[in-house]
Amino acid sequence: MLTRGISERCDANAILLAVKQFDNCNEANDPHHEHDFGAIEVVGDTVFFKIDYYARDLEHGSPDAADPDVTTRVLTVMLAEEY
Repeated sequence: MLTRGISERCDANAILLAVKQFDNCNEANDPHHEHDFGAIEVVGDTVFFKIDYYARDLEHGSPDAADPDVTTRVLTVMLAEEY
């Protein structure tokens, strides 16, 4: 999911490519070692992305985030100022 700020102001393709290439998980942005959050700079904007793990109904958290049979992953990409 891309937020309104991303959709209106930014090059979505450049942002999604930067998210795909992100490999800088560290204590500052991944203190629990879950690799589900990142902050990147894209064309002068700070962009956050977050992966959430939902049950298949998309209304509850997944009972086992590692099991794709019971989990739907949702990627949210937003401008830092939208957080």
